[in-house]
Amino acid sequence: MIAALAPAVAPIAPDRSWLHDLSPFLWRISGDFGIRWYGLSYILGAVIAFLMLRWLAKRGFTPIPADRALDAIVSIMLGAVIGGRLGYIILYQPSLLGLVDGFPWWGVLAIDRGGRASHGGIVGAGGAGWWVSRGFLTHGGERSGAAPTLHVLDLLAMLGPAGLMLGRLANFINGELVGLVVARPGEPGPWWAVRYPNEILERKLAELPQTIAQRAQIDAIVARFTLPGETFDDGFARMLSALQGGNADLARELGPLLSARAPSQLLQALAEGVIVGLVVWFVARAPRRPGIIGAWFLITYGAGRIATEFVRLPDAHLAAQRLLGLSRGQWLSALMVVGGIALLLILRSRPATKMGGWARRAPQSP
Repeated sequence: MIAALAPAVAPIAPDRSWLHDLSPFLWRISGDFGIRWYGLSYILGAVIAFLMLRWLAKRGFTPIPADRALDAIVSIMLGAVIGGRLGYIILYQPSLLGLVDGFPWWGVLAIDRGGRASHGGIVGAGGAGWWVSRGFLTHGGERSGAAPTLHVLDLLAMLGPAGLMLGRLANFINGELVGLVVARPGEPGPWWAVRYPNEILERKLAELPQTIAQRAQIDAIVARFTLPGETFDDGFARMLSALQGGNADLARELGPLLSARAPSQLLQALAEGVIVGLVVWFVARAPRRPGIIGAWFLITYGAGRIATEFVRLPDAHLAAQRLLGLSRGQWLSALMVVGGIALLLILRSRPATKMGGWARRAPQSP
């Protein structure tokens, strides 16, 4: 009778989130040196782009000869890498233009202290596309395979989404560019949420969702992996290595102390890779005026980036992380959308010979 009158206690929901324990290395040779998934994403993206371009050339989609596809892809990749690095420095961390402590002493070359910006990579690839559009020198000193610059930019719009998707997947493996909190430390998280150990180092201390007691527990865990004379970062790196090595006891102890977050990298991989790729390849199925495919890339990529960055945290080191509710990446993406719409309107008002159409096999261009 007494038990029947006692108030019902709601059952505690189980935590279904996943603790991120992936290693950024395919093969760690020593310390921070090894073969990283992020570097492999660039290589695999270049290979896929090369195979696509050669296939398009053989179908007569482009004047670029199939036997010069590798030259074109190498030029475009160099432009994307250089543009991505310079874009990150100029747009997000100008301090890297100065000198830094330790090798290589110039911040521009210190790739371990900063990354690459996708907007800068797109600009760099576009500059390389102009270079490719000029054609390729033959042994006789003449140029072959020249094409309208807008047509080459259309090709970049078709070849780029695969690489963008692989880059975002590598961001997920690295546990970087994390999403918004959906469950605080100690609270159960949904099945699609991820708990990233890197949040301990990436975010400012005041922004961490842990309580003072939870932070003290994290400090105690890291201290067990810190050798005499080492810093907190050294101990954290050793702890992270143990977690990635499959230490189940450590995972059970650390997981409840981390927040569950939206996997923003996977959402951006879907938006920037799959959705953009489907749109531009659908547009490119029939002959188009040069520039039409590229315009749809700008619109689709920009819109997807604006939408997905609402669930992604802006860069922690930026003094002004949001302006009028939008991050810096969202404002740059908005400019891409405006530019893509303007390009569509301009191209539709001007007569031009249509090119391409991968669904229609045409004689290969000489």
